[in-house]
Amino acid sequence: MPGSNVVIVESPAKAKTINKYLGDDYTVIASFGHVRDLPARDGSVRPDEDFAMEWELGDRSKRHIDEIAKAVKSADRIYLATDPDREGEAIAWHLSELLREKHLSDNRDVQRVTFNEITKSAVQTAMANPRAVSQELVDAYLARRALDYLVGFTLSPVLWRKLPGSKSAGRVQSVALRLICERESEIEVFKPQEYWSIAVGFTTPAGSSFTASLTQLDGKRLDKFGLPNRKAAEAAVARIRPQAFAVSTVERKQSRRNPSPPFTTSTLQQEASRKLGFGATRTMRTAQKLYEGVDIGGETVGLITYMRTDGVSLSQEAIDGARGLIGSHYGERYVPAQPRVYKTAAKNAQEAHEAIRPTDLHRRPDSVAGYLGSDELRLYELIWKRTLASQMESAVLDQVAVDIASPSKDVVLRATGSIVVFDGFLKVYQEDRDDAAEDDQQERRLPAMDQGDDLSRGDIDPEQHFTQPPPRYSEASLVKKLEELGIGRPSTYASILQVLQDRNYVRLDKRRFIPEDRGRLVTAFLENFFHRYVEYNFTAELENQLDEISDGKIDWKTVLRDFWTAFDVAVNGTKDLTITQVLTTLDNELGAHFFPAATEDGHDPRVCPVCREGRLGLKLGKMGAFIGCSRYPECRYTRPLAVANDENGEAQEGPRELGNDPETGLPVTVRRGPYGAYIQLGPAPSAATPPVEEPPAEEPAADGKKPKAKKKKKDEAPKPKRVSLPKGMAAADVDLDTALKLLALPRVIGNHPETAEEISAGIGRFGPYLKHGSVYKSLTPDDDVLTIGINHAVDLLAGAAKKASAPAKTLGDHPKTGKPITMGSGRFGPYVKHASVYASIPKGTEPDSVTLEQALELIDAKVAKDAAKKGGKAAKDAEPAKAEGAEAEKPAKAKAPAKTAAKKPAAKKATKAKAAKDAPAEAAAPKKKTAKAS
Repeated sequence: MPGSNVVIVESPAKAKTINKYLGDDYTVIASFGHVRDLPARDGSVRPDEDFAMEWELGDRSKRHIDEIAKAVKSADRIYLATDPDREGEAIAWHLSELLREKHLSDNRDVQRVTFNEITKSAVQTAMANPRAVSQELVDAYLARRALDYLVGFTLSPVLWRKLPGSKSAGRVQSVALRLICERESEIEVFKPQEYWSIAVGFTTPAGSSFTASLTQLDGKRLDKFGLPNRKAAEAAVARIRPQAFAVSTVERKQSRRNPSPPFTTSTLQQEASRKLGFGATRTMRTAQKLYEGVDIGGETVGLITYMRTDGVSLSQEAIDGARGLIGSHYGERYVPAQPRVYKTAAKNAQEAHEAIRPTDLHRRPDSVAGYLGSDELRLYELIWKRTLASQMESAVLDQVAVDIASPSKDVVLRATGSIVVFDGFLKVYQEDRDDAAEDDQQERRLPAMDQGDDLSRGDIDPEQHFTQPPPRYSEASLVKKLEELGIGRPSTYASILQVLQDRNYVRLDKRRFIPEDRGRLVTAFLENFFHRYVEYNFTAELENQLDEISDGKIDWKTVLRDFWTAFDVAVNGTKDLTITQVLTTLDNELGAHFFPAATEDGHDPRVCPVCREGRLGLKLGKMGAFIGCSRYPECRYTRPLAVANDENGEAQEGPRELGNDPETGLPVTVRRGPYGAYIQLGPAPSAATPPVEEPPAEEPAADGKKPKAKKKKKDEAPKPKRVSLPKGMAAADVDLDTALKLLALPRVIGNHPETAEEISAGIGRFGPYLKHGSVYKSLTPDDDVLTIGINHAVDLLAGAAKKASAPAKTLGDHPKTGKPITMGSGRFGPYVKHASVYASIPKGTEPDSVTLEQALELIDAKVAKDAAKKGGKAAKDAEPAKAEGAEAEKPAKAKAPAKTAAKKPAAKKATKAKAAKDAPAEAAAPKKKTAKAS
């Protein structure tokens, strides 16, 4: 029987943890995230009806709501214990509205409880202090959701009509895309400037060596460009060579360095990117597990506080715990006289919650290592160290600057360094920086010297330098920039960056964002025709207004009216915009990008290479933009939308030769096939055999499964050896050495310390992988197949072996067939299986929480879906051609690469349902399955 108190949370994992803290009189049940959302069709927000909003129950939410309704019927009190942020407040409001509509809240006490950490004391304290759902926070959610919907569903169809091939435009993601594109434009127009520096080696009377840099020459202080070329550098070397040198001055200055504040959502994403190589999505997914609870010695415990926050404060309990731990483990010298109090400098910071910290600092990383996966342990250790360091004493450094001069003082050099007098918080943690050049001279240690000491001169080393363009944004630096501008919310950054990649507007290369040409087109279009709505100040001001709504200072519908009045006029102003006008504008904006300036030999990149008469320019077709000849239809030359001979080789007209293999003497080339760039050893095949990539004979189809050998035809001619470039490796960056290493794959990394069997690394049809015996493990995007070491390989394989050896869990027997229904995990994630039917478990659902009834629903839905694909025929034995989870147990057969089939032209009129499908949802709401577009 359900308890007389029902507690509703978002996730099964959270429910499982909280259930252990409350007595038998409580039933804890999960809503599985958002239960309803705006329907994915036009008219869900109606400005003409004072922004009336229509809500729809999610496809998978009906079953969860039915379970909640069943539990509530026998309850006296209902507690809405969703997350303590705006999104959690929105879920609580949706639940309360559904209960009201079903008359399930009549004569029942419905209350809201929040806790910043999932610990027994925090949960029990929250239950003792309930409150009502905050209408101000709900209003802010409604305004944000309506704004995102109106921008996405109004602007996206304009893009489809005027800029075919574009996916959609969102309120915040468009601004983030603009940042990335503008940085790329800065890099393209950057002109490097030459300059030289001169370093001179010296030896003290005591025999210690150090290096100093030239700072003054002939009484003039040299700035960065004081030696602009080789001639000036050689003249300076000639002035230094005959001179004798002595120590002119020694300056000593002591400085204090303070620790960084504890983590907020954005700073955690930044540091996890810098120190751990985690993307924003990976960071938040890992933090969610730490927050919701981990089984430690039979007790489920939330290890960190809530991870969506922009506050930097700590509770008094946490501060006292940190100071006590610092004193006992590091000594009282490391405990500052007063606790450190932090205030955030970020715009729009709410500071409604604590910073991200461990729920118990005495739970050291080494004490929980055995209960955590690799990602969870590394992130927990990062949070633990940052929190502890934030309450430690400052570091004290002695900074030394020594001037070395010739007798006439017409040549002066300087050496700088620092000595850590007291390490303070540096004993535990030091924050990394984005794009900061290493100041070796500042960090190095100098030998003891006194004024007047004669020095022996060593080598004189002139070095040529060139100024560097501004660096591309990394995930860390982009998140930091968005936060500085006050754009978006910390909880939305991960989803914003993921959407930009999913829509192929940007790509990550060596952890840096590079805009795709499609993304640059969209940005150029929006900047020229909807400039106001991609302005940084406008977007930030809108965020300020949303914050004022949550504070109860402004009516949410007033904000919507002001926005919609101007936005509707801007959209209507594009109705008469012709494709020719769009092309002319984009050509003026991006012509210099797609058609670089004429080369030294006088070649004009705008001249058509086929007819030699037409002018190349941007064209728009049903499938998107491309480059074509102005003499169409007389000349039908076209090429993909890419810069000629760009770094990805998209527009290259032939392979790039790297050199010859020293062993075979065969040529090594970089080529591009239907499936991307690849390396080839040997000459190209005959014209009858189109150049396509071949996967290696041995490759993993799924973790833990041995692939089937590929049969070779008897009369098949020998094919050149080929290997695909790993994802993230640009074709232009490949040299002969790298190519030969790739061709030599798979490579032996070493022997496993337990089995003594070889561990090898290679590239297969599914990308880079590790192989140990019969176990295969795919490498992550952060791992390099050419450099991965034995220790990291063993860690990755340990997870794969554990996963592969885990037996399928039996949920029960099918009521009709009597055959067992099992649950397992494969390459596509967790699934349930009955006979030959595999059905994927929905994303966000904890596999261990799936019941037999839920499994039956998933299997029935899969059978119906497969039957519909086969033309509505009855699926008697329910045996699909290939179920989503089937590859978890059966490795896919290797297929020969096929020519890319031409897609059918899209319908001329984009339907409203299509608009709904692609419209962005930039609030922190989880993705939901929507009605299919026609």
